[in-house]
Amino acid sequence: MAADAVDEIAQQWARERPDMPVDSIGVVARILRIAKLITDERRRTLSAIGIDVATFDLLATLRRSGTPYRMSPTGLAEACLVSGGAITQRVARAEEAGLVRTTRTDSGRRTLTVELTPQGHDVVERDVEALIGRERELIGHLPAGDQEQLADLLRRLLAGLPG
Repeated sequence: MAADAVDEIAQQWARERPDMPVDSIGVVARILRIAKLITDERRRTLSAIGIDVATFDLLATLRRSGTPYRMSPTGLAEACLVSGGAITQRVARAEEAGLVRTTRTDSGRRTLTVELTPQGHDVVERDVEALIGRERELIGHLPAGDQEQLADLLRRLLAGLPG
């Protein structure tokens, strides 16, 4: 396969700092570039269908949780990999749009739950198909076996990282 911009970066560092190992650049720089390209494409795709990334993430997390599509704000923050403050803002925007509702639990404590409304359920059902379809297109140039191998390698890489 032909050299790419990442190979050039690694070669430049190897030339400028021959004492420094640069083998990680080939993996890390490509992951960073891929993440940026996919993130930008995800943002464009969702924008075109009328939803922002943060709201979609909230709705999709609730939808994936299964019936009754309800979670605590803490659980949502953990699942979305964001702070409690970020979840509070996401929930407030989605609630204002009629996509989720918050309720106090019956436990007698001051515990909230966030639940998809029927409108929120409809939105996520429609939008997830469009998003996943676009993501499949983005990796469609790789044969299925290569996609599976890449997913396995990325899973192993992710499992070995802190956090």
